Amino acid sequence: MLRMGLSLQSLLFLFASSLLLNTLVYAATCSDCFVQSRAAYYPNSDQQGTATGACGYGSFGATINGGDVSAASDLYRNGVGCGACYQVRCRNSKLCSDKGVTIVITDSGSSDRTDFILSSRAFGKMAQTTDLAASLLALGVVDIEYRRVACSYPNKNMTFKIDENSNYPYYLGFSIWYQQGKKDITAVQLCETQNFVCKLLERSYGAVWTTTSPPSGPLSIRMLFSDEDGDETWVVPVNNIPQDWKAGAVYDSGVQVN
Repeated sequence: MLRMGLSLQSLLFLFASSLLLNTLVYAATCSDCFVQSRAAYYPNSDQQGTATGACGYGSFGATINGGDVSAASDLYRNGVGCGACYQVRCRNSKLCSDKGVTIVITDSGSSDRTDFILSSRAFGKMAQTTDLAASLLALGVVDIEYRRVACSYPNKNMTFKIDENSNYPYYLGFSIWYQQGKKDITAVQLCETQNFVCKLLERSYGAVWTTTSPPSGPLSIRMLFSDEDGDETWVVPVNNIPQDWKAGAVYDSGVQVN
């Protein structure tokens, strides 16, 4: 009987240990779990983001996703976080909805221990109703919880916006718009389409990739997508950047990711 009792205790201990280990592993790898933090909002009067955001999107960074955008502190990740989407919901049960709002990172910044500085439009959309949005905005800073979600741009391909500071044919800079999914662009190559020689570009700042002395002829931009599990995939656009590319121009890549 004593031997059976010890055996049963051992089995219970092993079961409990296994359950605890699985719980810890799940908690450490749960990409859909909410993280608790705080959020403030831009005080500008147009309710959108800023056209001078650190991601380098220009006016696009204020209006993308209908103006539901945000600056981020740690989540900016030296520009890697630009274009990432997050579900953000406030935690005041009297004012806040369960759905919250989905925002796009277009800037870098923090305020009063926040992870997000939302556009005032996005901040108000966390409320249950438009009437309660005014009460929420009056608080200025609120407790929130957030998680990364897939970006979605129906009927849009990824697009290359040539930076206005580019100078053909000596200096080329560009940002990438309308990236769907939850992966990060961690590397970019600029390739000649005639002899297929590729050049690894530098992330100049935010979402802007640059190179001096770009190759001549039509150009192909290859993008390396990485996820949180370490999986990496190179994506090659269908369309090339034309030989006579122009500063400020926008070119459709012909591809989209999920």
